[in-house]
Amino acid sequence: MPKRILTGVVTRDKATQTRRVEVPRLVRHPVYGKTMRRRTVCYAHDEGNVSKTGDTVEIEESPPISKLKRWTLKRVVAKAKQAGVEIAEVEVTAEKTAKE
Repeated sequence: MPKRILTGVVTRDKATQTRRVEVPRLVRHPVYGKTMRRRTVCYAHDEGNVSKTGDTVEIEESPPISKLKRWTLKRVVAKAKQAGVEIAEVEVTAEKTAKE
């Protein structure tokens, strides 16, 4: 049986070599038929600490690595935009306008 491959977004990267990945999916409501957004949370093993928060990644099913980890990071599909630079620029401009 082939291993499943999912694409999701890294939501937490605080632990070493562990990433929390959210995989979005669409589900129809059983009674009303409305399409709803749901998410599956997977913990993936990132051997080289390559991915960061906000990155879109592909994860592959693997044998259990720890209590929660059942996936390994296959590749980083897209890097996240760096929001830290924009926040720093906004704070500096806010300080300048406050002094004036």
